[in-house]
Amino acid sequence: MKSHRTLIPALVPALVLAGLVATPPLAAQSAGSVRSAPMAVAPDDLIPAPRDVPYPGTIALEIDATDVARGVYRVTERIPVAEGTSRLTLLLPEWIPGAHAPRGRSEQVADLRFYAGDKLLTWKRDTVDVFAFHVDVPAGTREVTARFVHTSPLQSSEGRITMTGEMLNLEWDLMSFYPAGHYVRQVKIRPTVTFPKGWRVFTALDGAQGPGATSPVADTGPNRVTWNETDYETLVDSPIFAGIHAGRWDLGQNVAMNVVADDPKLLAIKPENLATYRNLVNEAVALYGSRHFDHYEFLLALTDRMGGIGLEHHRSSENQMEPTSWTDWAGMDWDRNVIPHELSHSWDGKFRRPARLWTPDYRQPMGNHLLWVYEGQNQFWGYVLAARSGVQSKDVVLGQFASNAANFVDSPGRAWRSVEDTTLDPIMAARKPKPYASLTRGEDYYTEGALVWLEADQIIRAGTGGKKGMDDFAKAFFGIRDGDWGTVTYEFGDLVTTLNAIYPYDWDKFLRERIEQPGRPAPLAGIEQGGYQLVWRDTPNPFEKGRFADARVLSLTWSLGMSVDKDAKVTGVRWGGPAFEAGLVSGTKIVSVNGRAYDPAVLRDAITAAKAAPAGGPAPLTFVVQRGDAVRTVSIDYRGGLRYPWLEKVPGKGPAGLDLLLAPRLPAPVAAKAKAK
Repeated sequence: MKSHRTLIPALVPALVLAGLVATPPLAAQSAGSVRSAPMAVAPDDLIPAPRDVPYPGTIALEIDATDVARGVYRVTERIPVAEGTSRLTLLLPEWIPGAHAPRGRSEQVADLRFYAGDKLLTWKRDTVDVFAFHVDVPAGTREVTARFVHTSPLQSSEGRITMTGEMLNLEWDLMSFYPAGHYVRQVKIRPTVTFPKGWRVFTALDGAQGPGATSPVADTGPNRVTWNETDYETLVDSPIFAGIHAGRWDLGQNVAMNVVADDPKLLAIKPENLATYRNLVNEAVALYGSRHFDHYEFLLALTDRMGGIGLEHHRSSENQMEPTSWTDWAGMDWDRNVIPHELSHSWDGKFRRPARLWTPDYRQPMGNHLLWVYEGQNQFWGYVLAARSGVQSKDVVLGQFASNAANFVDSPGRAWRSVEDTTLDPIMAARKPKPYASLTRGEDYYTEGALVWLEADQIIRAGTGGKKGMDDFAKAFFGIRDGDWGTVTYEFGDLVTTLNAIYPYDWDKFLRERIEQPGRPAPLAGIEQGGYQLVWRDTPNPFEKGRFADARVLSLTWSLGMSVDKDAKVTGVRWGGPAFEAGLVSGTKIVSVNGRAYDPAVLRDAITAAKAAPAGGPAPLTFVVQRGDAVRTVSIDYRGGLRYPWLEKVPGKGPAGLDLLLAPRLPAPVAAKAKAK
């Protein structure tokens, strides 16, 4: 009798011909050895694809958001079920519009139970898609009720904090299910939320009924607010800001500024400063020549307790600024670009959207390849509208352009990675800190995209004798179909066609070279054609001065090639810079500089003094540094002094192209009294 080792190979051909087993890999058939090699098992696909058909019935969603002490939202969701349904697949949103990545938070849903009447149902999470839940439905069931809690992070290490003792930011996608198998626009839902007593509630949802939706605020009894029935797509696109210290200002054009704050004193905005937001609305509508909303709600939190955010929606936007951004108007000038940026998104990103960034539900992955338009051009317009309106000063806007441009000078990451490839960074990196961001690059499609569009503006301006610019493109591309607040998608070719209609040029080549090719020169052409040049000074520009002071960071990015936080720890190192060459890395603590205990002023003075050190002499900078338990002395031979980027106007007659771009298009309205409603 043959051994099992010889018998099994002998039987394999016959079994294969009989269709009983698959052909084993060659490695498993080699003489003198047996090596088991399994075949792949296809995962079960139990989730129906979305179809553009209505879901039967209307979902009722009720959220109790009163437990601000514990940061808990308690949710009850009643989902109608069609007759004969035996399994209901429910989805939590995963790919969130505006996040450009799968940023859903299924781990924050807890204590989940499903019921048919009083009967507890059996459910299982999908083993492949953890945002999908399969619920077994008994015969005759016409409604399934989900009960669960959504747990807001209590500290930043756990995620973004959405609830504090003074305010909350309720995002529906974090705490609601939708049925699989349907476009989200085909799912009807009626939402209700109970808030703490006395809180004001702000959202773009229509038909609010309840104390928190009125003014003055009722401070007794349940603060329960219900809105009109809507579709799930509109619901997810209409988040809530609510708080005890709140105000609302009419900005005209059916636009309102809704603000919650850590303290009521933070709401005290001067009339002339409030007028800049009215200017902003008017300048934006003039730029695009249309409105793609019936009303628009700025949702702004002046806080350092709730997590930061800047997220676009069609008829609203979620914005956070530092607490004193309104009361210290000059000192916080650097912090106010988020509002112009997010307003511009109503046209660029929400109404007109790259075709692969529109999806029928929140499960289908999004294609990011045109984010250098969606975000890059919007970054450009955010700067322009901030300067035109006065929401930010022109000097701060020029500082932002300067800082962006400087980041791409001698940038090692640009040698190997294109702007196009950085559009995938939100998916790959999820904005986590990187040890050598200058080498790996990040979401550079924002700022390098803005500089590419600045160059395009100057090319059009020069080619038409100043008669046209990117304003004409914005109106022709994003301003179509006034009053339409749906979505119109586009592809790369649509950009080229519209640009050529504004000014004939080889725009296909222009864009492909700058966006798709790595190793390009630093994107300074638009600045230079606009009559400015990037220069280096020994003090930060107005934008960086404010930003660094608020963060309590000593930035030496363009000198030693590192930054240092308030605790004397290195927080970032530029690849190939002097600090990098000396072996300094993130997390290293600086103990002393040239024999003196570390202090930001001591280090700045030492860098300045090193400029006078004789060439060929010993390294002028000596550091004692600590990393973990190891303490060592490091010498850095750097004599270039402090260097910070500025835009400096090239001498010439009349306003330069960049000046013309940033100049207001409309006369500023008279400042109205800054009184909240």
